[in-house]
Amino acid sequence: MAAAFFNALADPARAGSISAGTEPAERVHPEVVEAMREAGMDISGRVPRKLTAELAQGAALLVTMGCGDKCPYVPGLRLEDWALQDPKGQPMERVREIRDGIRVRVADLIRREQWET
Repeated sequence: MAAAFFNALADPARAGSISAGTEPAERVHPEVVEAMREAGMDISGRVPRKLTAELAQGAALLVTMGCGDKCPYVPGLRLEDWALQDPKGQPMERVREIRDGIRVRVADLIRREQWET
């Protein structure tokens, strides 16, 4: 959800986002796909991938969502952790709340870093 919002809101000439997890599922969870569809974004074709130090190597900032010790360490990379609940298996009302909270955080990050369009 965060990468989709980021890439929709940020100036692509200034910044882009990729999504990866420490324990990626085989597919994006249906409740997340539905919540994002309600927000006007189709992420049904996205494939979860594993967060590795190599994948994060070229990044300026790594935003994590509670992975703790499982997060890779990349020297010189700024880290920001957003303590968010995993939407997997949550009721749609809760998934929507998580989605909306992510959207607010992403918009704030883009403003702080001056990555607006």
